[in-house]
Amino acid sequence: MNKTLITFFTLLFFLTSSVGWSIEYKDLVERDGIYYKKFIDGPFTGKIEGKEQGLIKNGKKEGLWIEYHTNGYLKSKGKFENGNKEGTWVKYYSNKQLKSKGKFENGNKEGLRIKYYSNGQLKSKGDFINSNKEGSWEWYNLDGTIDGKKYGIWKNNKKISD
Repeated sequence: MNKTLITFFTLLFFLTSSVGWSIEYKDLVERDGIYYKKFIDGPFTGKIEGKEQGLIKNGKKEGLWIEYHTNGYLKSKGKFENGNKEGTWVKYYSNKQLKSKGKFENGNKEGLRIKYYSNGQLKSKGDFINSNKEGSWEWYNLDGTIDGKKYGIWKNNKKISD
């Protein structure tokens, strides 16, 4: 009986120690783009729960990630591949209004990005190439009028003409 119990607990120990644990994001530290559980040397692998939810694999964010505001409403949603944002990402204000929508490739902003004010009014829209504003950008004030200071043609993240 004793030998059976020892074998059982030994097997249980090895099985549970090889499985990633579910922890909260605040229990991790980031060093050089790799996430570690506090006071542990090896990169973390496991599920993150709480206000920010997702999976970390070998220290890098992977797959679908969701973040919530303190009031419980959705704050952001998107995917990671090997620690980089990929595909469409959306962000919301704490009042459930859409804040922004845009795409990422290898962690860089790419393509059309649209931003809104918390009342739903359009704030800006334009294209990114390799995380730089490129081409025609439209910026609006909260009342819906055009913001002439920013509105115009952009090249490599700099305004080049109105």
